[in-house]
Amino acid sequence: MGRITTTRLSWSVKGHRLLDGIDMAAPDGKTVGLLGPNGSGKSTLLRLLAGLRRPDTGTIRYDDTSLDDLGRRVRARRLAVVEQDVSAHHHVNVRQVVELGRTPFRGRFDALTERDRRIVDAALERTEISDKQHRSWHTLSGGEKQRTQLARALAQEPREILLDEPTNHLDIRHQLELLDLLTHLDVTCVVALHDLNLAARYCDHVVVLDRGQVAAGGSPEAVLTPDLIESVYGVRVLVDREPATGTLRITYLGATADRTAATQPQGR
Repeated sequence: MGRITTTRLSWSVKGHRLLDGIDMAAPDGKTVGLLGPNGSGKSTLLRLLAGLRRPDTGTIRYDDTSLDDLGRRVRARRLAVVEQDVSAHHHVNVRQVVELGRTPFRGRFDALTERDRRIVDAALERTEISDKQHRSWHTLSGGEKQRTQLARALAQEPREILLDEPTNHLDIRHQLELLDLLTHLDVTCVVALHDLNLAARYCDHVVVLDRGQVAAGGSPEAVLTPDLIESVYGVRVLVDREPATGTLRITYLGATADRTAATQPQGR
């Protein structure tokens, strides 16, 4: 099992409500896309789901257990997080970063076991970063760092993965390969995305945030309608099917009236 649910989740900073009454569900083994403009609350929600921040109100449950009742070690063993900011590694190479994914399964001073090393090797291979495993972290491109972070998450063998804009810095090929990999993992993925076409192609379920609230949730076909996209993003679109694959396709026709006058900055 790897189900994530939230009920009436809210969070504020200095009295300013950034998330308000968030109800969402990530079904077991499914890929759930968090969508919405900049400032809609996607990154904030992911941090709450990861336990990096505590909500003002509401609950987060992993399967039938409250996040608050999951011990830190249990949480570290089942939940992997891939954030946008990947600049915290110093004086380490790629393999050492990926090996961090095995930390929850080892004693403080225990060496890696042969099984640990096999899992790390597999994670490096799945993310096509094996040939760079001895490179210094600081010599990597943004896309290579992103793939290294994903390899670290895979080495953790999680039941759930939370990812904040994982396609940032990736070229088109690696964007497609990364999302294809995520959708074929036997884990629950909650992934913040900007690209609506990638969300339509790869996500089983999408949750659209707007100004800190859920504007809509459901299958991409049910949610990504011209009216919803115009209302949330301020863009006129054509929604049809891509002829070669039959995948839902969003074509941008133009911006509507500027929404900024009516929108105050929210959480990322």
